[in-house]
Amino acid sequence: MNEEKTGIAGINSEELMEWIGNGFGKAMEKTRLKDFVNFLTERLWNWSRRNSLWPLHWGLMCCSIEMAAAFSPRYDIERFGVLFRSTPRQVDILLVNGPVSRKVAPSIRRLYEQIPEPKWVIAMGECAICGGPYYDSYNILEGVEKVVPVDVYIPGCPVRPEALIDGFIQLREKIKKEKKGMFLQPK
Repeated sequence: MNEEKTGIAGINSEELMEWIGNGFGKAMEKTRLKDFVNFLTERLWNWSRRNSLWPLHWGLMCCSIEMAAAFSPRYDIERFGVLFRSTPRQVDILLVNGPVSRKVAPSIRRLYEQIPEPKWVIAMGECAICGGPYYDSYNILEGVEKVVPVDVYIPGCPVRPEALIDGFIQLREKIKKEKKGMFLQPK
Protein backbone atom coordinates (compact mmCIF):
# COMPACT_ATOMS: atom_id res chain seq x y z
CA MET A 1 0.00 0.00 0.00
CA ASN A 2 1.26 3.49 -0.78
CA GLU A 3 2.49 5.28 2.32
CA GLU A 4 1.49 8.77 1.10
CA LYS A 5 -2.19 7.80 1.02
CA THR A 6 -3.75 8.44 4.40
CA GLY A 7 -7.47 8.26 3.70
CA ILE A 8 -9.53 5.22 2.81
CA ALA A 9 -11.32 7.09 0.02
CA GLY A 10 -8.06 7.47 -1.91
CA ILE A 11 -7.20 3.77 -2.37
CA ASN A 12 -8.32 1.27 -4.97
CA SER A 13 -10.03 -2.03 -4.23
CA GLU A 14 -6.84 -4.12 -4.24
CA GLU A 15 -5.19 -1.79 -1.73
CA LEU A 16 -8.33 -1.82 0.43
CA MET A 17 -8.37 -5.63 0.53
CA GLU A 18 -4.66 -5.67 1.40
CA TRP A 19 -5.23 -3.12 4.19
CA ILE A 20 -8.15 -5.11 5.63
CA GLY A 21 -6.28 -8.41 5.28
CA ASN A 22 -3.18 -7.13 7.04
CA GLY A 23 -5.15 -5.66 9.94
CA PHE A 24 -7.45 -8.65 10.29
CA GLY A 25 -4.56 -11.12 9.99
CA LYS A 26 -2.51 -9.40 12.71
CA ALA A 27 -5.50 -9.28 15.06
CA MET A 28 -6.28 -12.96 14.47
CA GLU A 29 -2.69 -14.02 15.11
CA LYS A 30 -2.45 -12.06 18.36
CA THR A 31 -5.71 -13.47 19.70
CA ARG A 32 -5.15 -16.99 18.28
CA LEU A 33 -8.58 -16.67 16.68
CA LYS A 34 -7.13 -18.10 13.47
CA ASP A 35 -6.28 -21.38 15.24
CA PHE A 36 -9.73 -21.51 16.80
CA VAL A 37 -11.50 -20.93 13.46
CA ASN A 38 -9.28 -23.56 11.82
CA PHE A 39 -10.19 -26.03 14.58
CA LEU A 40 -13.92 -25.40 14.04
CA THR A 41 -13.85 -25.50 10.24
CA GLU A 42 -11.24 -28.21 9.66
CA ARG A 43 -13.67 -31.13 9.72
CA LEU A 44 -16.32 -29.30 7.71
CA TRP A 45 -13.89 -28.28 4.94
CA ASN A 46 -12.40 -31.76 4.85
CA TRP A 47 -15.81 -33.43 4.68
CA SER A 48 -17.08 -31.12 1.92
CA ARG A 49 -13.94 -31.45 -0.21
CA ARG A 50 -13.89 -35.24 -0.12
CA ASN A 51 -17.63 -35.64 -0.73
CA SER A 52 -17.87 -33.36 -3.75
CA LEU A 53 -15.15 -34.42 -6.17
CA TRP A 54 -15.43 -32.61 -9.49
CA PRO A 55 -13.02 -34.00 -12.07
CA LEU A 56 -12.05 -32.63 -15.46
CA HIS A 57 -11.53 -35.47 -17.89
CA TRP A 58 -8.60 -35.32 -20.26
CA GLY A 59 -7.97 -38.34 -22.36
CA LEU A 60 -8.90 -40.59 -25.18
CA MET A 61 -8.93 -44.19 -26.27
CA CYS A 62 -10.39 -47.15 -24.42
CA CYS A 63 -10.29 -45.80 -20.84
CA SER A 64 -12.68 -43.04 -21.86
CA ILE A 65 -15.29 -45.62 -22.80
CA GLU A 66 -14.91 -47.39 -19.46
CA MET A 67 -15.10 -44.04 -17.68
CA ALA A 68 -18.40 -43.32 -19.42
CA ALA A 69 -19.66 -46.71 -18.25
CA ALA A 70 -18.94 -45.68 -14.65
CA PHE A 71 -21.70 -43.06 -15.02
CA SER A 72 -24.27 -45.58 -16.16
CA PRO A 73 -27.03 -46.63 -13.76
CA ARG A 74 -25.23 -49.92 -13.17
CA TYR A 75 -22.19 -48.31 -11.52
CA ASP A 76 -23.54 -44.82 -10.69
CA ILE A 77 -20.32 -43.06 -9.71
CA GLU A 78 -22.33 -39.90 -8.96
CA ARG A 79 -23.50 -41.47 -5.68
CA PHE A 80 -19.97 -40.75 -4.40
CA GLY A 81 -20.27 -37.04 -5.22
CA VAL A 82 -18.29 -37.29 -8.46
CA LEU A 83 -19.64 -34.82 -11.02
CA PHE A 84 -17.73 -34.08 -14.20
CA ARG A 85 -17.32 -30.46 -15.26
CA SER A 86 -16.14 -29.07 -18.57
CA THR A 87 -13.89 -26.22 -17.49
CA PRO A 88 -10.77 -26.26 -15.31
CA ARG A 89 -12.03 -23.31 -13.25
CA GLN A 90 -14.87 -25.44 -11.84
CA VAL A 91 -12.99 -28.62 -10.92
CA ASP A 92 -10.59 -29.91 -8.31
CA ILE A 93 -9.38 -33.11 -10.03
CA LEU A 94 -7.61 -33.64 -13.33
CA LEU A 95 -8.41 -37.16 -14.55
CA VAL A 96 -5.90 -38.18 -17.23
CA ASN A 97 -6.16 -41.29 -19.36
CA GLY A 98 -4.59 -42.26 -22.65
CA PRO A 99 -1.01 -41.76 -23.79
CA VAL A 100 0.58 -38.37 -23.14
CA SER A 101 2.54 -37.13 -26.12
CA ARG A 102 5.22 -34.44 -26.02
CA LYS A 103 2.96 -32.20 -28.09
CA VAL A 104 0.06 -32.48 -25.64
CA ALA A 105 2.12 -32.20 -22.42
CA PRO A 106 2.10 -28.35 -22.33
CA SER A 107 -1.70 -28.36 -22.66
CA ILE A 108 -2.06 -30.76 -19.74
CA ARG A 109 0.27 -28.58 -17.67
CA ARG A 110 -1.79 -25.49 -18.57
CA LEU A 111 -5.02 -27.25 -17.56
CA TYR A 112 -3.44 -28.26 -14.25
CA GLU A 113 -2.34 -24.69 -13.54
CA GLN A 114 -5.85 -23.36 -14.25
CA ILE A 115 -7.45 -25.59 -11.61
CA PRO A 116 -7.84 -23.70 -8.32
CA GLU A 117 -6.34 -25.04 -5.10
CA PRO A 118 -6.78 -27.58 -3.61
CA LYS A 119 -6.35 -29.84 -6.64
CA TRP A 120 -5.48 -33.44 -7.31
CA VAL A 121 -4.50 -35.57 -10.32
CA ILE A 122 -5.59 -39.12 -11.12
CA ALA A 123 -3.67 -41.16 -13.70
CA MET A 124 -6.11 -43.68 -15.14
CA GLY A 125 -4.82 -46.65 -17.14
CA GLU A 126 -1.44 -47.94 -18.24
CA CYS A 127 -1.06 -45.29 -20.96
CA ALA A 128 -1.30 -42.42 -18.46
CA ILE A 129 0.79 -44.23 -15.83
CA CYS A 130 3.74 -45.45 -17.91
CA GLY A 131 2.99 -44.95 -21.61
CA GLY A 132 1.21 -48.30 -22.05
CA PRO A 133 1.94 -50.13 -25.29
CA TYR A 134 3.50 -46.91 -26.62
CA TYR A 135 6.16 -46.71 -23.87
CA ASP A 136 9.08 -46.94 -26.32
CA SER A 137 7.73 -44.41 -28.81
CA TYR A 138 9.87 -41.34 -29.44
CA ASN A 139 6.90 -39.01 -28.90
CA ILE A 140 5.10 -40.55 -25.89
CA LEU A 141 6.08 -39.62 -22.34
CA GLU A 142 6.48 -42.42 -19.83
CA GLY A 143 3.63 -41.27 -17.64
CA VAL A 144 1.74 -38.10 -16.88
CA GLU A 145 3.82 -37.57 -13.71
CA LYS A 146 6.53 -36.16 -16.00
CA VAL A 147 4.15 -33.20 -16.55
CA VAL A 148 2.03 -32.85 -13.37
CA PRO A 149 2.19 -34.40 -9.89
CA VAL A 150 -0.05 -37.47 -9.61
CA ASP A 151 -1.98 -38.30 -6.43
CA VAL A 152 -3.71 -41.57 -7.37
CA TYR A 153 -2.77 -44.22 -9.93
CA ILE A 154 -5.48 -46.53 -11.27
CA PRO A 155 -3.84 -49.44 -13.14
CA GLY A 156 -5.52 -51.40 -15.89
CA CYS A 157 -5.79 -51.61 -19.64
CA PRO A 158 -8.53 -50.56 -19.93
CA VAL A 159 -9.51 -49.60 -16.40
CA ARG A 160 -12.79 -51.18 -15.29
CA PRO A 161 -15.52 -48.90 -13.88
CA GLU A 162 -15.13 -50.60 -10.48
CA ALA A 163 -11.43 -49.70 -10.45
CA LEU A 164 -12.24 -46.08 -11.30
CA ILE A 165 -14.69 -45.94 -8.40
CA ASP A 166 -12.02 -47.47 -6.14
CA GLY A 167 -9.56 -44.79 -7.31
CA PHE A 168 -11.98 -42.05 -6.28
CA ILE A 169 -12.46 -43.75 -2.91
CA GLN A 170 -8.66 -43.82 -2.46
CA LEU A 171 -8.54 -40.11 -3.24
CA ARG A 172 -11.29 -39.48 -0.68
CA GLU A 173 -9.20 -41.30 1.94
CA LYS A 174 -6.16 -39.22 1.02
CA ILE A 175 -8.18 -36.01 1.39
CA LYS A 176 -9.58 -37.24 4.72
CA LYS A 177 -6.05 -37.43 6.14
CA GLU A 178 -5.31 -33.80 5.24
CA LYS A 179 -5.65 -31.30 8.06
CA LYS A 180 -6.63 -27.89 6.73
CA GLY A 181 -9.06 -25.39 8.16
CA MET A 182 -10.84 -22.36 6.80
CA PHE A 183 -7.60 -20.49 6.18
CA LEU A 184 -6.06 -23.54 4.45
CA GLN A 185 -3.04 -23.42 6.72
CA PRO A 186 -1.43 -26.84 7.20
CA LYS A 187 -1.30 -27.83 10.84
